[in-house]
Amino acid sequence: MPKMKSNRAAMKRFRVNASGRIKREHAFANHILTSKKRGRKRRLRKQGQIEPVDMRRVKRMILI
Repeated sequence: MPKMKSNRAAMKRFRVNASGRIKREHAFANHILTSKKRGRKRRLRKQGQIEPVDMRRVKRMILI
């Protein structure tokens, strides 16, 4: 039986907290920033967490 391979794209996008929750970056924060309000850009800088419905799928991709 060959080894399981992790999804390398997912490994670059998700990190696991010490508590086991998976954190992620927000989308829409990279370009065309002049049309976005200052508060929206500030909120996008903060890290988000994966929703519980997606947790099983993301854990399988990053092999936790």
